[in-house]
Amino acid sequence: MGTIENPAWPAVALIYDPVYLEHDTGDHPENAARLRAVWGLLQREGILDHLIILKPYAAEREQIALVHWPSYVQAVEQMAEAGGGQLDWDTVISSGSFRAARYAAGGTLRAVDAVMIDEAKAAFALVRPPGHHALPQRGMGFCLFNNVAIAARYGQRQYGLERILIVDFDAHHGNGTQAAFYSDPGVLYFSTHQYPFYPGTGHWEETGEGSGRGYTVNVPLPSGTGDEGFRRAYEEVLVPLARRFAPQLILVSAGYDAHWADPLTMMSLSVKGFAWMAGVVDSLAREHCPKKLVLALEGGYNLEALSFSIAATLRALSGEREFRDPLGRRESSTDVSEAIARAKRVHGLA
Repeated sequence: MGTIENPAWPAVALIYDPVYLEHDTGDHPENAARLRAVWGLLQREGILDHLIILKPYAAEREQIALVHWPSYVQAVEQMAEAGGGQLDWDTVISSGSFRAARYAAGGTLRAVDAVMIDEAKAAFALVRPPGHHALPQRGMGFCLFNNVAIAARYGQRQYGLERILIVDFDAHHGNGTQAAFYSDPGVLYFSTHQYPFYPGTGHWEETGEGSGRGYTVNVPLPSGTGDEGFRRAYEEVLVPLARRFAPQLILVSAGYDAHWADPLTMMSLSVKGFAWMAGVVDSLAREHCPKKLVLALEGGYNLEALSFSIAATLRALSGEREFRDPLGRRESSTDVSEAIARAKRVHGLA
């Protein structure tokens, strides 16, 4: 994997288990082939040899209920026990989905444990089903339980954390995560996403309510935004806000569907762009909360782009900054100046 910047730090942990393949969605875009492709590439490139491989545990119902209504959790379980069905038009449940979803939430909690007890300097939860669209009372957008939101609540309860930063670079806005913390000043939620687009939330004026006002930060980006646009959003908005907030833990909803080759979105990020963003959050973690960085997989539906982007993310977390991008870049001339200016103005950065 190249030279690790600080070999005195523990390695990066990867949380994975074949249980995630039991969430059987058939030929749905969010299917088990995603994780098979990623795991296969990590094996072929020898990346697994440089990681701490950890097994997840199944989240307890009480832990899932830190975010979700118990009645909703029970409804998912009952649908799975009945053989599966549809939560909504694009969210599938199979007989194995409840078990997989418990382990997806638990895998993200295991990642939090790993960094909080200094088992690893950073952890990547290679989990499915994804979570950032899941609302307290219902799942949607391919998501059953909100893994990252549950992890944030767990960090607050289990480890007494008062300031948690959630960074969401999925191409779709994390409406479920936003809803979970809209009134909570202890969680700073930062999202870059294609807008207007599914699920329709994430306008720059959505900044939180009550004591949480100002702690929801949306940077809605136009379709076609590429590496340079995301660079500006991170450097001009995320970095100064994170420094002002001084997080004790950073959680990342790591969705890779903003890649230019993704079939479900219209963004233009490259593999190197994702690696650069991982480097930014890694640097923020080193500055404010050393060895307290967790990433959890969300979207990403082109198997090649997903696999290479996750591989590049893991390399970046281990200290590499220069490596090849096998898929190349798509040039983008999309102007994000207005989106950046609005976010800066509404959050006191202008």
